Amino acid sequence: MVEPVHPDELRVSDPERAAVQERLRRAVAAGQLDLHEFDTRVQSAWAARTRGELSRVTRDLPELPPEPPAPPPLGRRFSDDDAGTAMRVLTIVWASIAAVNLVVWGLVTVTSEGGIYPWWIWLSVPGAALLVLYVVGIGRPRR
Repeated sequence: MVEPVHPDELRVSDPERAAVQERLRRAVAAGQLDLHEFDTRVQSAWAARTRGELSRVTRDLPELPPEPPAPPPLGRRFSDDDAGTAMRVLTIVWASIAAVNLVVWGLVTVTSEGGIYPWWIWLSVPGAALLVLYVVGIGRPRR
């Protein structure tokens, strides 16, 4: 008959050791450990073979509050969902067409003798529609 293994006698894996190391790093950041003690405890964590040995490394540390979520990157203008992807594609297409039209109009204006009607101004209508959709919140990342 096989006797059950006590939870403290179960073997630990490298991801469990890495989680304890991260917990120790957060304890140093909170001022609960100094660097020498951190180094000693990290060495003990990576030398631990069982969950009991690993739990002794952090037994005297209080629970830390969860880390706040990271703010979205500053350069991110569109969300990662389907609406954000659609708005990103539509904006790139609109900007490309507007740039080509503006360059062609500029070249035609420079090479001709008279004033040329600024047909590129009509591209402001779809641009304004995209801006209104974005201001309403379609495709914009949540803050």
